[in-house]
Amino acid sequence: MSLKVDAHIPLNTDAGTGGQSNKAGMKEWAGLAVLALPTILLGLDVTILYLALPALALELQPSNTQALWIMDAYGFMIAGFLITMGTLGDQIGRRRLLMIGAFAFAVASVFAAFAPNTEWLIVARAALGIAGATLMPSTLALLSNMFFDLRQRALAIGIWATMFALGMALGPMVGGLLLASFWWGAAFLIAVPIVIVLLLAAPILLPEYRNPRAGRLDLFSVLLLLIAILPSIYSIKEFSKAGVTPTVLITLAAGILGILLFVRRQQHLFHPLLDLKLFASKTFTAALIILLVGLLGVAGMMLLVTQYLQLVAGYTPLIAGLWMGPPALMMVLAGILAPLLARRIRPAFVIAVALMLSSIGCGLLAQVHAHSVQVILVVIGFSLVYLGLGTIAALGTDLVVGAAPREKAGSASAMSEMVQELGVALGVALLGSLATLMYRVQMTPVIPEGVPHEVSTALGESLWATMVVADRVPAELLDQAQLAFTHGMNMAAMVSGFVILVLALISAIALRHVKVVGDEGD
Repeated sequence: MSLKVDAHIPLNTDAGTGGQSNKAGMKEWAGLAVLALPTILLGLDVTILYLALPALALELQPSNTQALWIMDAYGFMIAGFLITMGTLGDQIGRRRLLMIGAFAFAVASVFAAFAPNTEWLIVARAALGIAGATLMPSTLALLSNMFFDLRQRALAIGIWATMFALGMALGPMVGGLLLASFWWGAAFLIAVPIVIVLLLAAPILLPEYRNPRAGRLDLFSVLLLLIAILPSIYSIKEFSKAGVTPTVLITLAAGILGILLFVRRQQHLFHPLLDLKLFASKTFTAALIILLVGLLGVAGMMLLVTQYLQLVAGYTPLIAGLWMGPPALMMVLAGILAPLLARRIRPAFVIAVALMLSSIGCGLLAQVHAHSVQVILVVIGFSLVYLGLGTIAALGTDLVVGAAPREKAGSASAMSEMVQELGVALGVALLGSLATLMYRVQMTPVIPEGVPHEVSTALGESLWATMVVADRVPAELLDQAQLAFTHGMNMAAMVSGFVILVLALISAIALRHVKVVGDEGD
């Protein structure tokens, strides 16, 4: 099978379709730059809070569970609504949905920036996720309608996919720069000027895109998809906090039931929200697993590394963000070089080698100590981790869409976007929860009696909660808390490295039949 993007182009009611041999001109490439804006913005909003979380915690004082929901609500809602918004865009027009969603994203960003309490911020983050779900499927569908030449389309999709990863990489840096001069809410307001540019340029540079044959939006499937995602993740968080409890078992059972009911309903719908027949392709399924697990490992470690730089190494948000620059550069280089290498080397092996290097990077992070700050080791290790991110971001979407039949390319695109967002959200939940669990196991036995209740609670909850009351924590306990956090990060890195290594082997085996880019043979 060839690695190519041969996306199905539905009827376009506002612009001529043209032949697929037509080369894109300056207007189309300028349109790609416009589509890159919301894509970068979505990546930024995933990670920009990583450095803002300690400052946010000082003012709003969320519990550890609330802090995770502040981080996760955005990604979970995007994952839950992506496929829904893809169908809605077919009905009302992709450009229209993009502009409506972008405006809603800016409004929700303003509400988040001025949130007076934790509950308000969690709701605003959830609203951002729903608005964000309109952006990604709209951008990719419009892109497919602008580039008809196969090589140009493959390049455009590679650039598009790299932009999301670039936004993720730049998030901590941008957050650090903003926090150097402004309060934590400024991390959200960066969306406003980006949206203004998008709303002004979109009507000029982007064609409208509709599919009059799109199936009816099945609202019950939308509900089942949310039931499948949200309780499952909540059960993981509660397990890390309190172990096996009735709440954990009930929410996990609800999530599993939601998955089963959703799958059953899709099998019987004439126009399913998710076409399960796509999973019959080994290439399609393997590529989705690579995107999901690869983003899971990177996102979870990014949260822990940025917290290490501030809470253990003691850097300001600005300096911590600047230390994230070399990994971001490595990610961009990988995103540029991976498609070029895939023209000569089978993509399976390009991905496998990059993931093996990422696994080595996780191994380096597992060696970091708390009492001898090793920032260079952290930066080198995380740069290798980001190398894998850049590679799978550049090649993953192309693999997923290219593995699907032409008439199913739209569904394949939505699945690619959903698993990437879900991977980021799961990475924060799973690896963050693992590190938190390790922290609590080490700290609970060493908290002495007689410590004020507020201090004792903070020490037993997390390192960032401890730093909020650091002026009342004895020095030896503060050192112990930093050591416990670092051990938790080490364990998360070990688990992530092992999983990524297995993923590299899966890539080399399951995708070995996919030919180099541009090879039309089977």
